[in-house]
Amino acid sequence: MEKRVVHELLVHERSAALGRIEAMTSDFDGIVAAAAGTNGDDEHDPEGSTIAYERAQVAALLGEARAHLDDLDRAMARLSDGTYEVCERCGASIAPERLAARPATRSCIHCAAQDHRVGFGS
Repeated sequence: MEKRVVHELLVHERSAALGRIEAMTSDFDGIVAAAAGTNGDDEHDPEGSTIAYERAQVAALLGEARAHLDDLDRAMARLSDGTYEVCERCGASIAPERLAARPATRSCIHCAAQDHRVGFGS
């Protein structure tokens, strides 16, 4: 892909990630505020999931969104310095199809498959 097109894609994805982070932060703050007025024993809530579970779930999603934002920022830096299409692990080229599907990826499909087998994901 053309550098300008990749930059626009990364900017768009970054904007979307920031929107998700803002929304989830608001959700998290709402859950914390709602919990402030409760008795603290939400394990027996007849309504379903506990406040602690909801808080943990939103916190995990928020962490993933922040990590994705970091990956996008790294991708933009790699695009600027000319290493965007280079696998950070092995130095091989990252396939254009992989970059189109995962613009913030840092690894080629071979390294991603190896990382997935040992539990690192990619």
